[in-house]
Amino acid sequence: MGRIVLCVDDDPDDRELIRSAVFNVDPSYRMAFATNGSEAIKYLLDSIDTELPCLIILDINMPVMDGKQTILEIKKIPELMEIPVVVFTTSNHPSDKHFCEMMGVEMVTKPASLKQINQEAKKLLHYCED
Repeated sequence: MGRIVLCVDDDPDDRELIRSAVFNVDPSYRMAFATNGSEAIKYLLDSIDTELPCLIILDINMPVMDGKQTILEIKKIPELMEIPVVVFTTSNHPSDKHFCEMMGVEMVTKPASLKQINQEAKKLLHYCED
């Protein structure tokens, strides 16, 4: 059975690009999706006693609860704080980079081409290796 990657992004096109890229790298991975941080936290809390994701791919700019707030919540919960989080965003703002560095999460600027997205997915899935 494949491992789970949680993709948190309010843009359905971006969710589909990430799903497609992960599937192209390794079709055994299963994807879970949330459209904002609040949905992601609920999913993660509901998964503590079953199967937590091996990786969270998170956008910064989302309604309801943005990526920064989501990271802060994840880091408060002992069962979740060890899950690797990668911020996958169009933002290139220095304050976003600084926040990610302070929180110990990688920040990746969304690539423009499908080929680059597939290459990025391959790198990101290394977080799931035992």
